[in-house]
Amino acid sequence: MNAPDVLDQKLIATFDGKIVRKDLLHRIKKGTNVPTFVLEFLLARFCASDDQAEMDAGMEAVLATLQDNYVRPDEANAAQSKVATKGKHRFIDKVHVSYVEKEKRHWAALENFNSRRIAIGEKFYRDNDRLLEGGIWAEVTVAHNDIEEDDYAFYIEDLRPIQLSRFDFERYAQGRQTFGRDEWIDLIMRSVGLEPTKLSHRVKLHFIARLAPLVEPNYNYIELGPRGTGKSYFFSGFSPYATLISGGQATKATLFYNNARRKVGLVGYWDTVAFDEVGGIKIRDPDTIQIMKDFMANGRFSRGVEVIADASLSFVGNIDLSVQQVVNSTEYDLFQPLPVELDLAVMDRFAAYIPGWEMPKNSSEFLTDRYGFITDYLAEAFHYQFSHTNRYEEVSKRIRLGQAIEGRDEKGIKKTVCAFLKILHPDGAPSDTEFEEYVAYAIECRRRVKEQMNKRKPDDEFARIALSYVSASGEEVVVDCPESKDALATQQPARRRLSGQKGAPGGDEDLPRPLDKPTITAAPVPTQPDTAVDLTADTVPEAPAPIAPDVATAVELREQHFTILYDDTGHTYESIMGPYLQGATAVIIEDPYIRLQHQVHNFVRFCETLLKSGTIKYITLTTSYDDNAQLKDFAEKLDDLKQSLLELDVVLEVQLNLNLHDREIRLDNGWIIKIGRGLDFYQKPGSWYEVGANDFSQANSVSNTRKSEPTDGYREKCAVRETN
Repeated sequence: MNAPDVLDQKLIATFDGKIVRKDLLHRIKKGTNVPTFVLEFLLARFCASDDQAEMDAGMEAVLATLQDNYVRPDEANAAQSKVATKGKHRFIDKVHVSYVEKEKRHWAALENFNSRRIAIGEKFYRDNDRLLEGGIWAEVTVAHNDIEEDDYAFYIEDLRPIQLSRFDFERYAQGRQTFGRDEWIDLIMRSVGLEPTKLSHRVKLHFIARLAPLVEPNYNYIELGPRGTGKSYFFSGFSPYATLISGGQATKATLFYNNARRKVGLVGYWDTVAFDEVGGIKIRDPDTIQIMKDFMANGRFSRGVEVIADASLSFVGNIDLSVQQVVNSTEYDLFQPLPVELDLAVMDRFAAYIPGWEMPKNSSEFLTDRYGFITDYLAEAFHYQFSHTNRYEEVSKRIRLGQAIEGRDEKGIKKTVCAFLKILHPDGAPSDTEFEEYVAYAIECRRRVKEQMNKRKPDDEFARIALSYVSASGEEVVVDCPESKDALATQQPARRRLSGQKGAPGGDEDLPRPLDKPTITAAPVPTQPDTAVDLTADTVPEAPAPIAPDVATAVELREQHFTILYDDTGHTYESIMGPYLQGATAVIIEDPYIRLQHQVHNFVRFCETLLKSGTIKYITLTTSYDDNAQLKDFAEKLDDLKQSLLELDVVLEVQLNLNLHDREIRLDNGWIIKIGRGLDFYQKPGSWYEVGANDFSQANSVSNTRKSEPTDGYREKCAVRETN
């Protein structure tokens, strides 16, 4: 190592005892797959000196410890023999604990020791939850069991997690004040083992962005790039609070909740769950992706119980295509390597897409031989901020975003900026120039997500890609992605007309369209006061045809009253109510009889009708029940519906009112729909396999009037009217 430079001197003076020479790490890391934080744990123990003689002796101690205590996978048999011969031995290994249901007991497994039936005392996994979810690296003393009657050969006598025992965040934040912003960035780079003088400022920002999920809860990002750029290192070897999994482990029980054990999965125990080689993810159960979408959106999901967790999800993988060819292609996009299960709904939940193709390949020329934070110390700083600090309100008060930025854009951008503030400014606020730099970077990373979704979507849902912010001087700044700035195929992708649309007899005609100006518009919402449909005629008047979202002309709506006779057919929710849904975003349904199976089926079909409007975002159902058994059965049925609606960004809220009698549907566009029998004006099918069980136009109606009595009163009628 050369003589300490200015940054080294500042670091030694400010964080003495919390730093390590990174060239020592590089010397011992080659030839071993031990995580960085484990190696630096040993370096901090044996090499905490500037004296070269002591340093050399410490290095020998580290190497001897690794030789004696670290088990390589091909040495597992020798390690087991050593324990049997000596009686016990201390190892450095990754320890997992699993519960075996048939035996009703827990067993420990040491990864490289290659034994999965090691007895372990309850106190160890009770005090370290992560032993049960992903495992932890530890110094573990394994002892031999000489009792022949027992069904195990080894047991854990002692276990010490390899982590910092105490962390002082105030001391960390105070030390940050000694450094300028750019010095702090360079210090972070050296702490992850890189020499900042060999990297451009933009590449440094990419590396900072990789750290974002370690400091910001529920932060989701993706990075695709060439092999060998260190994408997975930050989650496999940098932090003990992150876990890296392969696609084969992506099950809902592993990730989210194990119903059999009644235990939350990885998202409940780790700050960051990273998916390595995301292009190879194999999803056996489609529910996994549905739950993932819900969790990525708001940090919660339901699997019989409501679970709230803070874990961030990171997706890293390789992209083999030429980026320039992709952005100039009309057929390909930068999400091309992803499996089909990761659809637009998942992509829209990415706060950022880091351009991995701009990252340098792993090479010794980029490694630093200077001082940096002990990796475990920096990981503890990030973990503290992940759990105890929130910069979102600070960012919201300060940031000014352009009009093209929509809901998920705004949330993703703000969370990226929050992460940058936590990493680079743990002690306070950045300058206007620094803040705007983070905002511009965050917008670029979110725009990259939106541009690729816009290429995939056959309509203009994601067409507003000209994301911008307003600078401190009041100027609106549009942020571009460097790789696609001049790529017409990305900036103005062709659209395909839907089959039957004018000008597209064959159904597939490419249509270029102006940027950020959708060509498909919905019919205007009625301008009258709040409104209903009166259905009193002996014959049902023809209702207006449902309005498709690609029809720009409005249909005049009026109050109507329908009489539906016993055994009538041809009536559906869509034919009666569909036209009145246009422009509505919220629906309130009051019906006391959504209890039995066929009634819940009716409600599901009604929700499907609401979804066809394309604008409904909130559904509230108020109903009642007779007994607790009925309530439990009803709640279980509605859980699946709630989840499926959430995947389509529609929130269903269910309220109970035991005094409810009237039945009506209220829309926030002013229309009220009153139906005498609520949603249940169809005859209950004799079998779910008969005609009419699924297609309501073929189903027989229950009399909505009494055959021999007048149709007075809303209880006996189906009506749609406007509120006054």
